[in-house]
Amino acid sequence: MVKITFSSPFKRAFKKKVKGKQNIESKYWEKIDIFIKNPFDAQLRTHKLSGKLEGMWSFTVEHDLRVVFYFSEKDKAVFVDIGKHDEVY
Repeated sequence: MVKITFSSPFKRAFKKKVKGKQNIESKYWEKIDIFIKNPFDAQLRTHKLSGKLEGMWSFTVEHDLRVVFYFSEKDKAVFVDIGKHDEVY
């Protein structure tokens, strides 16, 4: 099980892009449940980032909605951004 924490920028982006949009928000919480159990589940398409985001990881919530995060410890992840592909990379 992975413990998740949220950075301030993530919280702001979540409120702006996800909160209150029921279809997207319900999909987000489904993916979070999967992530907590196994952050590398194939449904998430989790992958390591490179370039200016080296050391970060990303997973897909839905078609063009990504969560960017890093592992602060073995079983602890910090979510740093959420948004469309072009917004977060």
